Formats: sequence, structure tokens, C-alpha cells
Amino acid sequence: MLEKIRIPRLGPGRPRKKPDSVAADKAYSNGPVRNFLRRRGIRHTIPEKTDSQAARRRRGSRGGRPPGFDEERYKKRNTVERAINKLKHARAVATRYDKRGYVYLGTATAAALAIWLRT
Repeated sequence: MLEKIRIPRLGPGRPRKKPDSVAADKAYSNGPVRNFLRRRGIRHTIPEKTDSQAARRRRGSRGGRPPGFDEERYKKRNTVERAINKLKHARAVATRYDKRGYVYLGTATAAALAIWLRT
């Protein structure tokens, strides 16, 4: 899931492979994803599904406490979503015609450059 992440260091040293935090939508609110992030020490902002909330409340004190959720951080996720939607206006990025990953990365980079030059 997060194996391809590389955050370069300013000075010498190998790149970081672990983000400080993750913001995701309700599709990723399941237990295994949350446990994976907790195990690696990554803060996360993921809203809880309503059916999960209802099940937890039904169990009462055995249901545990609700996971932490920062609404302000989650609102900032909208900026990233809009940027991805702009990228998807490039047809080749949205449909992924390219077979090789490095060619697709070049296509996405060219689309990002076109967006940047338009603004």
C-alpha cells in the first residue's frame, strides 16, 4: 500500500518511507487499514462509516471508543481531490492507456505541467 512512497531528505541520508499522516475517505475506515497505520505509527484522519458507528454504539461499553477524527484536517483533503480531478481531465491519465508504469508517470507529469502552465 505505502511501499512506493519516498520522501527525500534535505541533507544526506536515505529517503523517508513513512508519511507523517494520512487522510482518507470512508472506504478506508476498516479495521485492517487502521491497524496497519497504527502499527507503523502513522497518524490518520479517516471518518467512521455510519453503520460502524451504529454497531459500536449497539455494543455499548464493549464497543470501544470512537477513533479520533480531525474535521479541519479532513477538509483540507478537498484540495488534493480537486487536483486529482483536474489531472483526470487529461484522457490518457484517466483511462491509463500506457502499459508501463514509467510511461504513465510521464503522462501524468505532462498533464500536471499543462495544468500548471494554464494557471
